Amino acid sequence: MVKSQRPEWRPRIQPIVNERRHTLNFLREIRQFSPVFLDTEIDMTAVQRHRTAARAADQRFSLVTYILYAAGRTLIRHPEANAAIQGWTTRPRISLHDTVNGKVTLDKKLNGQRVVLATILPGLEHAELIDIQRGLDPFRDGDPDKMPMFDPVRKLQGLPWPLDRLAYRRVARPLARRGAVLGTFALTSLGHRPVDGFYSVGGTTITLGVGRVVDRPVVRDGAVVVAPTMRLSLTFDHRVIDGAEAADVLAELKTALEEFGPAVVPVPAVEQSAKPVLAERG
Repeated sequence: MVKSQRPEWRPRIQPIVNERRHTLNFLREIRQFSPVFLDTEIDMTAVQRHRTAARAADQRFSLVTYILYAAGRTLIRHPEANAAIQGWTTRPRISLHDTVNGKVTLDKKLNGQRVVLATILPGLEHAELIDIQRGLDPFRDGDPDKMPMFDPVRKLQGLPWPLDRLAYRRVARPLARRGAVLGTFALTSLGHRPVDGFYSVGGTTITLGVGRVVDRPVVRDGAVVVAPTMRLSLTFDHRVIDGAEAADVLAELKTALEEFGPAVVPVPAVEQSAKPVLAERG
């Protein structure tokens, strides 16, 4: 019996690309995280109605903008959920923040390599929709190879492997500036793809995961109707808060989005245009 001669299969082994080094360093830093996962389904009718009215007023807001808006006003009422922790087995400490800074991640390309990059949007507890959208637009539309905000990431890629870990730790680990560097909560979205739900650990006490908006049957006043719904996940660090607190946050976010109501507010004189700007009451 003659055995068939098949070429020996060998995988191609190569170093990981430098553009992923910031992700590896981030994951190394959050190994002590103790994640617990919650989710809920949100009726997005009110948000979609507001988006339609906003477009008529020549304002365009992404769904992420609405969630950041709701999260800022929710988390300022839950300081423990908006906190950061350092340590676990020896002398654990937390940092309580008097502001809400959202870390938003996006799928971008750096030196032609597909990567996840993040930006921080500060002061979300009082930011209006238009402020949040203006903060997101440059991040969404800009070229990471040229944007000054990503200078630290590009510098990290040029360091020898042991030094890049130390440099990342020096920036990200100090508790006093954690909220400014990594945000006080994180948000990541895969809603542009056919993903209903997912659960992410963003390195903050609370991480929100945003799925797609899709029409589903819902019950209203005893009748089944079709409505746009979205799955919103919440991952929390059990070292900092318990499930009841996290559930309160998620419930308040659900209410804030389902009861979103439009209001027309004046445009500042320096930005006066022919059409009004839409914002949310309260």
